[in-house]
Amino acid sequence: MINVDKTSQPEIIAIIGPTASGKSLLADRLAQRIGGEVISADSMQVYRGMDIGTAKIPLDERSVPYHGIDLVDPGETFTAALYQRYARAAISEIHTRGQRVVFCGGTGLYLRAALDDFDLDEGREDESGITSASLRERLNKQAEELGAEAFHALLASSDPESAGLIHPNNTRRLIRAFELLEQGSSYAESSAGFSRFESAYPLRLIGLSLERELLYGLIDARVDAMLADGLLGEVQVLLSEGFSEALTAMQAIGYKELVPVLAGECPLGEAVDAIKQATRHYAKRQLTWFGRDPRVEWLDISDLHSAHQAGRIDVGDFARLLLSRALTLLQ
Repeated sequence: MINVDKTSQPEIIAIIGPTASGKSLLADRLAQRIGGEVISADSMQVYRGMDIGTAKIPLDERSVPYHGIDLVDPGETFTAALYQRYARAAISEIHTRGQRVVFCGGTGLYLRAALDDFDLDEGREDESGITSASLRERLNKQAEELGAEAFHALLASSDPESAGLIHPNNTRRLIRAFELLEQGSSYAESSAGFSRFESAYPLRLIGLSLERELLYGLIDARVDAMLADGLLGEVQVLLSEGFSEALTAMQAIGYKELVPVLAGECPLGEAVDAIKQATRHYAKRQLTWFGRDPRVEWLDISDLHSAHQAGRIDVGDFARLLLSRALTLLQ
């Protein structure tokens, strides 16, 4: 557990919500306004060279210092536990400089790892014997056949929150996570402290929400923009650097779908459709995750996105109005 005297700590603000909702823009402008620095809580932005597909804000568009970006190469393992240690050290350093902290990201597990009062290493593993011997035998065999990385990726495809808690080489915990899924439960939900929503710091959680169909339209437009900005070329560079296995094993949306395209095994249009569909599914999982947290203060910005799409306001006006609403909520 982390021990923090909340009465002596500046309030941390976290901007959360589904992908493509405008989190990064708001976090940047808010940090600039209140004298803060941004900590990214995105499990894919930690990887170097994965810029376009993870929607990193370009260096020349960042108004304040950023943390949690470009920490490791795609071939390296990075877990929620590692992020917890990194983020808490970053919070301490930023506060020491007399600056405020603004978190931004859609990886709910990373946000909770950094900001909530529980230790990821204290996962509770129920070895009560409820699991059938045949299921455990099947899972052990599957783990041996697939190998550690692929077995971990398989869990990530159906239970990303639990996968984020477990190191790919910890086969015993991975098997336990699959067993809990079979029982209608989850390793993440059974982890110590995970069912509690208790902040380790003074905290405000601001969630951006918008109408579902509008969100899906924004997702489709973002994917098209990423392709126009050179996402396919970015994937090609990563493949040339030897990161093919990493891009597919860690289930990186926007990357794993394009690997077969460059190998001549899949048409580009089919891959783009798959990216859009996978991103919509990811957005739904994000909304479900954040929707469980009673601390989130939701800000519906459907009208701002609609006005921007219709050409009634430009990007500058959108950013100004978004910041104004957030500041009003924070008063």
